[in-house]
Amino acid sequence: MDNPWRRGWRHRWRTLLSLALVVALTMAVRQWVMEPRWIPSGSMAPTLQVRDLLVVDKLSPRLGCTPQLGDVVVFQPPDALLAMGYDRSQVLIKRVVGLAGDRVAVHGGRLERNGQALREPWTAAPMAYEQLEITVPPDQLWVLGDNRNNSLDSHVWGPLPRDRVVGHALIRYWPPRRWGGIASLPRVGCGDHHS
Repeated sequence: MDNPWRRGWRHRWRTLLSLALVVALTMAVRQWVMEPRWIPSGSMAPTLQVRDLLVVDKLSPRLGCTPQLGDVVVFQPPDALLAMGYDRSQVLIKRVVGLAGDRVAVHGGRLERNGQALREPWTAAPMAYEQLEITVPPDQLWVLGDNRNNSLDSHVWGPLPRDRVVGHALIRYWPPRRWGGIASLPRVGCGDHHS
């Protein structure tokens, strides 16, 4: 005859095992594939507002996919920001505007890449500063906030080492009225791309 106490224990054991499996899978997905992030500042306005919630793709960098122009990337602070007191565990979010080898400058309120002024529909105002032309070093990126006049970014602290990139923003899921993909340039797959 089946013992009800044993049957109850087996049920509890299966429930605990299932719960542990769900927790382990959730942690693995968050660590290696994608994770939610929230926007703490206005440096990416108007594209992203304070307290927007995003899904960040963390798998692409792990597969060796190079960030592309226009990508909104999440990254660990570069050494210059660590020296300013940022914590290594913090992450920041900015837009890629220059890849290794690109010449980047700011003149007359406009961003220039390789001598050409860029059309950037995601910025709200002309840039209120000038930047002499700089060539982005190998394995580095030039990243700027969309709120160009209120963003602590590459124009202040220099290039971002590519290995500091954690992932790129895929979808805003909160608030619901602004749900959708993040404005960027069309992606052309995985790998180095200069357009």
